[in-house]
Amino acid sequence: MNKFFINTQLMLATPRGFCAGVERAVDIVNKAIDVFGAPIYVKHEVVHNKYVIEDLKKRGVIFIEDIDDVPMNSIIVYSAHGVSIEVKNDAKNRNLKIFDATCPLVTKVHIEVHKYSKEGVDVVLIGHKGHPEIEGTMGQYDSPIGKMHLVENIQDISTLDIYNTKVAYVTQTTLSMDDTKDIIKNLIKRFPNIMSPSKSDICYATQNRQDAVKSILKYCDYLLVIGSVNSSNSRRLVELALKNKIPSKLIDSYHDIDLIKLKDKKSIGITAGASAPQILLDQVTEYLIDKGAVMNNINNREIKENITFSMPKELKNL
Repeated sequence: MNKFFINTQLMLATPRGFCAGVERAVDIVNKAIDVFGAPIYVKHEVVHNKYVIEDLKKRGVIFIEDIDDVPMNSIIVYSAHGVSIEVKNDAKNRNLKIFDATCPLVTKVHIEVHKYSKEGVDVVLIGHKGHPEIEGTMGQYDSPIGKMHLVENIQDISTLDIYNTKVAYVTQTTLSMDDTKDIIKNLIKRFPNIMSPSKSDICYATQNRQDAVKSILKYCDYLLVIGSVNSSNSRRLVELALKNKIPSKLIDSYHDIDLIKLKDKKSIGITAGASAPQILLDQVTEYLIDKGAVMNNINNREIKENITFSMPKELKNL
């Protein structure tokens, strides 16, 4: 059999794929189905991955955006991205059995916003408009004297309408230090007394996956990122490669690989966003190896992750 690749090496970034928050969220939904049977309703996609969502739909999961679409007395799971206070109240009013799959790192940010809201502090949220995590975090703020503001870039800072003497900032968890450092620097410049989180809001997994990609880019002339287009952290990995002048493509599966673009590449880096399951990575590597590529186990810097998040007690004990 003629091989497509000749002397093309594959290099895996480590860590890659599922983070603890995503694994916990998917486990919660699967456990709810096992215990209660279908249908199980989930507010928004539990995680941003096409393969995972389609697999759960086959098991009887129904993904909704409006709580009013959930029949009274049904079971609802909140996605890993978190939900607003309004959504939680609506769910209670419909007498829904609730399982919260919000990532604990997102919950940390929610707690910060609650605290600032009670104290009448204006809060600046650094993040991407339209992302469900932003909707949930903005929806935690409820103060008669303060306001919450969304900032996506440095330019947005100059248009902030803030007259409060008390100001704080929080960030979307799926950004990175590189994404936020200049924005934070400019926020501090405009608001010298701005309060910051006691510990960074940035998700460890998002940062680790970006650092892992940085560690292999110098060896690669192309980067494949396994992840869906609505996955913020996956898109950041592609952007990171492009910023370093390495061509890159976001793929849902091996079916999306353009072999022609890879034909003359000598070293192809592979990583997976925090919401991409291991099976997709296995399929991609097997496909490329079948085409003649070989795995390169060069001793690049590996970042170890040993973080786990437990399942809610009310579901774990069932």
